[in-house]
Amino acid sequence: MKRIKLVYPTLLACFLLTNFSAQAQFKIGDIFKKATGSGTNTSGKPSTLEIASGIKQALEIGTSRGADLLSAKDGFMGNLAVKILFPPEAQKVEKTLRTVGMGKLADNVILSLNRAAEDAAKEAKPIFISAIKQMTITDATNILLGSQDAATNYFKRVTTAQLMEKFKPVINTSLAKVGATKYWGDATTQYNKLPLVKPLNSDLSDYVAQKAIEGMFIQVAQEELKIRDNLGARSTSLLQKVFGYADKNK
Repeated sequence: MKRIKLVYPTLLACFLLTNFSAQAQFKIGDIFKKATGSGTNTSGKPSTLEIASGIKQALEIGTSRGADLLSAKDGFMGNLAVKILFPPEAQKVEKTLRTVGMGKLADNVILSLNRAAEDAAKEAKPIFISAIKQMTITDATNILLGSQDAATNYFKRVTTAQLMEKFKPVINTSLAKVGATKYWGDATTQYNKLPLVKPLNSDLSDYVAQKAIEGMFIQVAQEELKIRDNLGARSTSLLQKVFGYADKNK
């Protein structure tokens, strides 16, 4: 009997200790969440620091995804919104080549231009990331509460010169690698041989670089629109809070 009496107090003590330990762990975990911000309240007005962090987070996701999409095979060629065609002043060349049975040569020119742009797009991501890091709180607030393409316009303003500087040498190399220079030379040579045509001599690398940059901004604008309009694209509590606030202030 004495042994049984001793067991009950021991069991009771173990139960109480276990229960106290569980409650203590729960409270400590709750305090830790609040301290680290993992339990971020997605409602209410975000602080200026949250706005800056949220915008930077959104743009890093969007620009990285845009650069990845366009730098993949057929990123330009398979996307009608950014696909690069003959330069405007050379569209008569394409039309003439197809008319005289040289459609394959015209197709090769178009394919090679887009492959060169896809190569160049790989250089865009670090340029965009650098621009995001340099963004001020004022820039971020203006983007959040600005027009649907405010972020895209910001990138146009601060990255176009850098993109052109990085794209041109890559495109020159790529145009040669994929045969664009040869195809373009063949196309213009054949065209210039035709009677009664004005000889054509376009700067192909400059044209492709400009079109590649335009394509990058088109893709960035699409990614920006997703974050602004698609609730499912707001993948973190910070993005939900910041863009939820923007929704209320449209």
